[in-house]
Amino acid sequence: MKRSNPEFLNGVPELLILRLLAERPMHGYDLVQSIRRASNEELAFGEGCIYPLLHKLEASGHLSSRREKLDGRSRVVYRVTARGQSRLVETWSEWRRVVQAVNQAIGGAGHACPASA
Repeated sequence: MKRSNPEFLNGVPELLILRLLAERPMHGYDLVQSIRRASNEELAFGEGCIYPLLHKLEASGHLSSRREKLDGRSRVVYRVTARGQSRLVETWSEWRRVVQAVNQAIGGAGHACPASA
């Protein structure tokens, strides 16, 4: 049985959205699938998570959107703005600091992995 995303992943969907959209414009469902593929199916944020974030990021000026016809369907395609690019750099930097601190805290000398129950 596949586990759901851990609670401590708050903020990760926003970082992934900005990072993936910095590579190329995408619509929401494409983002959901791209996150799954990019994480080797380890992360699975559904539309219920991604679409509200897209709307929030657009409202804050980090994304822009335009309705486009793709594969015969009308889709809202999102792009990172200059403000969104700055947010990506800031968020990515914060993420790297957190990862480094957590690795240090749990992986430093004398810290063994707890025994499985």
